[in-house]
Formats: sequence, structure tokens, C-alpha cells
Amino acid sequence: MTTTAAFGWGSSHLDATTAGEVDLGPAERLDVQQTLARYAFALDHGDLAGLESVLTEDAVWTVTIADEAEQGPFVGRSAILDLVRDATKAQTEQRRHHLANIVFHRADADTAVVWAYLTLTSNAGGSATVITTGFYTFTLRHTERGWRIAQLLVGMDNAV
Repeated sequence: MTTTAAFGWGSSHLDATTAGEVDLGPAERLDVQQTLARYAFALDHGDLAGLESVLTEDAVWTVTIADEAEQGPFVGRSAILDLVRDATKAQTEQRRHHLANIVFHRADADTAVVWAYLTLTSNAGGSATVITTGFYTFTLRHTERGWRIAQLLVGMDNAV
């Protein structure tokens, strides 16, 4: 699939999350960011137990490619783990999910809505290359075991 993302194509997805007050202290914000980092590391290393530990049981994962193609939603932690298991079996190269420009869109003691940019790199061909860019919207829930991802939308600027 050849897709060329138009300028600002992701705005409709970002605007769908209502802005609000961010009522979390620095330690809680760091805990949320660490959950997102553990998510990225788990994806990059095929660590299904690590991925399982950062998702709620009822987590929902959706992918959109420049609003031209959608995958999912994948509903439930088991469905997400199956998706990642199948995808990583097919991979022949090392991929890295780089999350940047993490923005708390709204947050309180129970729920956080966070945006982040994605740069996905691959070492295919013997050197690191960018295979896509995009964004995430994460909704995290605070549980007795810490912050867990309840919903995530991956908006990719091109297919991988």
C-alpha cells in the first residue's frame, strides 16, 4: 500500500480526545511515562509478558494509516498479545519504537490521556532507517498495580 499522509491528517483523531485539566504531580507523570516506555521496549523485544503487564485486561488497540486504512480495533489484552505475537514472528529485522513529545492532554488520579509522536526505525539492510512516523493517543487507567494502558490509537503516516 502506498500512502501519502496529508498535512494535519491526524488532527481529527487528536481533536477527538477532549482536553482537560492535568491534575498529576511529577511522580505520577513519571509513572505514566515509564508505562509508555515499558510498552515500547516490550514491542521491540517481543516481550509478551512485559506487554501484558502494561495493558488492562479490556485494552483496545486501533491502527490507522493516514486515515486511508484501519486495522482493528483489537479488543482485549489477549487479542492484542496475539496480534503482536503474529507480527513479531513475521519480522526479520530489529524495530525500535521511539516515543517523543509526550503531552498530557488531561489527567487525574484515575485516568490519563497522553499524546506522543512515534518514529519507528528498522535495521533492515544493515543500517538504521525510519520506516514510519506518526502519533499515539493513549488512555491509561490507574490500577492497584500502577498505570496501565486501556486504549491506544496508533496513527501512522505510511504503511510499514
